[in-house]
This record gives sequence, structure tokens and C-alpha cells, in this order.
Amino acid sequence: MILKLKVYGRVQGVGYRYFIKNIALKLNISGYVKNLPDGSVEILAKSDEKNLSSFKAFVIKGNGFSRVEDIEEKILDKLENNINEFVVKY
Repeated sequence: MILKLKVYGRVQGVGYRYFIKNIALKLNISGYVKNLPDGSVEILAKSDEKNLSSFKAFVIKGNGFSRVEDIEEKILDKLENNINEFVVKY
């Protein structure tokens, strides 16, 4: 399953991307997280449904410094290229 999230709120400049990366690595999720120019954060996550459900709960909860106000969610059918790790994109 491939999940694409766009997270709005106080999610830039608070260590949110690195928090997301650490959670993804613990849950065996591949993909990426990156800041967007509009102040939101984009997350692409690939794993099984159970792991992605747990992951999304952490995305919403945040790291204690962040504040998630809204999330857009899409389920993708396939990716253009294969993703084997989880990275922070710049």
C-alpha cells in the first residue's frame, strides 16, 4: 500500500521531518518526507496497511513541538520508481 500525505500546521522548523523519518524506520516503511513551499510537509509512505495505520497515528500526534492542523490523504496505485528506504528530501 502506498500513502501520500500532505500535513498542515506547525510542521516546519520543529524537527518534524526527522521525527517522521525515525518513526518510518521503526515501522519498516519506505518513502520520503519533505517540506513544501506553502509551509506544509509532504510524506510518501509505502508498507502494509497495518504499519501505515500506526504510522499515520504518529504523523497526526507529532513530536511535541509540532502541531498538526489538517491532513490531505491519497492512496496511490503505484510509484514511478521503486523506493527501498525512507529519506528526508530537501
